[in-house]
Amino acid sequence: MPRSPATTPRHGLARVLSKLGACSRSQAERAVREGRVCVDGRPVRDPQWPTSPERHRITLDDVPVAAARRVYLALNKPRGVVTTAADERGRATVYDLLAAAGLPWLGPVGRLDKASEGLLLLSNDTAWAAALTDPARHVDKTYHVQIDAVPDDTLLERLASGVVEGGERLAAKRVVLLRRGEKHAWLEIVLDEGRNRHIRRLLAACGIGVLRLVRTAIGPLALGELPKGQWRHLRPEEVDQLARAAGSAAKRREAWSTQAPVR
Repeated sequence: MPRSPATTPRHGLARVLSKLGACSRSQAERAVREGRVCVDGRPVRDPQWPTSPERHRITLDDVPVAAARRVYLALNKPRGVVTTAADERGRATVYDLLAAAGLPWLGPVGRLDKASEGLLLLSNDTAWAAALTDPARHVDKTYHVQIDAVPDDTLLERLASGVVEGGERLAAKRVVLLRRGEKHAWLEIVLDEGRNRHIRRLLAACGIGVLRLVRTAIGPLALGELPKGQWRHLRPEEVDQLARAAGSAAKRREAWSTQAPVR
């Protein structure tokens, strides 16, 4: 078993693999336990083994692991596609849409369920992704939602004020009626937190069904005219804008929590 110098930063091996962009944290933990990862030529089976990429030679399946170039993608996820690397039921995944691109490993930044569509980010920059998905950061996510009813002001107010469902409080940060028909309507719903199936559960608790759910923006980044099923690289300024959105959202939340009460 390789020995780690006392001066080496104590980052677990699985975390190091993830931060280098070799694979996800869970994939790294599995690979380490399966004996597929070596440090300085010797297999290590402890995912928490303290490792430094600057001091140690790391291989995964006998291939040297080095820092991958950072990749940031925006994908227009179609309905019916799942956000997983593999599906035990053989359903199409978002990775099928990237299969021919020759990209390094990428992880989804958050999730969209099978029936939902729209903007999905993918990246191998795990720190950037973690900031955007951290519940404490409260990064806005905007959705256009077609519902099976014509809402009145009471419903819109209830969606914003929130409900308790399954022991969780669900609420929208903002709800706007976009357009209405005789039986259906489209709402714009903004969330600054992301609970499992948040919008669907919130609407169901109000007796409303969802016909379509499309994520149109994450923070300052809009889906725009990106065709369904297609993807593009984010521009450097877009990557920076999203990082700032996560940071500024956290700072606003911290400021609110430390404000003196109004007397």
